[in-house]
Amino acid sequence: MSMPSTPPPPALQPYLTARHIALWREADTIAAEDIAPRVARMEAAPRSVERQVARSLAKHRWFAVTVPTTYDGMGAGHVAKTVLIHRIALVSAAAAAILQATLIPVGALLHWASDTQKKDWLPQVAKGTLLLSIATTEPVAGGHIGGIETTAERCGDEWVISGSKAHVGNVNLAGAHLVIARTAEPDVPPSEALTAFLVESDRKGVRVGGHQPKLGLHGFSAGRLDLDQVRVPDENRIGEVGGGLAVAMSSSILYGRANLAAVSLGLHEKVVETTAAFLKGRPRYGGSLSDHPVVRDRIGEMESRLRTARTLAYHAVHLLDHGLPCDTELINSKYQGHALTVQSAQDALELHGAHGLSADYPLQRLWRDAQCTYPPAGTGEVQRIRLAEAALGEDPVQWSERFPPESAWIPPRHALV
Repeated sequence: MSMPSTPPPPALQPYLTARHIALWREADTIAAEDIAPRVARMEAAPRSVERQVARSLAKHRWFAVTVPTTYDGMGAGHVAKTVLIHRIALVSAAAAAILQATLIPVGALLHWASDTQKKDWLPQVAKGTLLLSIATTEPVAGGHIGGIETTAERCGDEWVISGSKAHVGNVNLAGAHLVIARTAEPDVPPSEALTAFLVESDRKGVRVGGHQPKLGLHGFSAGRLDLDQVRVPDENRIGEVGGGLAVAMSSSILYGRANLAAVSLGLHEKVVETTAAFLKGRPRYGGSLSDHPVVRDRIGEMESRLRTARTLAYHAVHLLDHGLPCDTELINSKYQGHALTVQSAQDALELHGAHGLSADYPLQRLWRDAQCTYPPAGTGEVQRIRLAEAALGEDPVQWSERFPPESAWIPPRHALV
């Protein structure tokens, strides 16, 4: 039996249409019926890749939430995407990670692919027959895009790609990978030296590494991709030669930051909900733990953080759906979303005492999963550097201004806050 959906809080009303609210309810129902029953199994088998959840998400076309209806997508936009990731993460951050990881390369195709490429690839994503990954991070260079060592050399109408990628989200599920490779000499600046390619998993020379469990997000695969003299046609090139940095950066800022903010938000909400229920039900001194001012002080601070993170997450994508400049807001929502969630998760563990450490109690899973939203789409240091640029009036290109607004379910303009 599914649990009743919790309606959106009044503070989110300016950002939501009736269609968003219906999607909120649908996401809660699907998460309760299709995902929640699998969480225990995912936790008990951290060395296994969860595939059934991906099938369930695909069945509802959620991997194409931002894809225009022209390509069989939902055409719902970034607020709708945040609703889905947020509500799924409330039940399973690993399941939400499966969804968000494919949405990043989908964004790259929407912004940079040719019309022919979009017609070829996006309907497959919408049908759920093709999942994508984005392969940027490398074993040695890490997230330093300028240090990418994977190379792509032109050979007639083909490119020959060699190198290794690490921490590739959905690597064991994806049928194709958006690979960022070096197409120029090492002394050429990154803004001109990198190019993006869509590489199918079944091409000769592609090897997907075995799934390696992480601290958290059990069931979600984020592993290694090796490419050994892999030949791809030039028609698989996404964007211009030398434009790979722009493809990677724009996708990370416009999709990756918001996606991770939504994952953190779902975790944060569940942390507060779990802790409040525990404190109210824990008898102490003729009442409950929640009656005591020192405890109320801490749970009140957790609630304050949650409300702040929720507003940051939805406000940023609301601006993006309206085509307004919001790169800094997207960056800040990811940065603060993670930081505030981790603080609340730590407070929750302390308020629970030894009970919170139990392997069969959800809090330790929430704490572990929260740690996993820090590195992707840029660590906290990366986000603070970008925020410093804004403070100093040194904003680089605003990707939210570079592209026209994507199709979205838009509230009336007077609802802007």
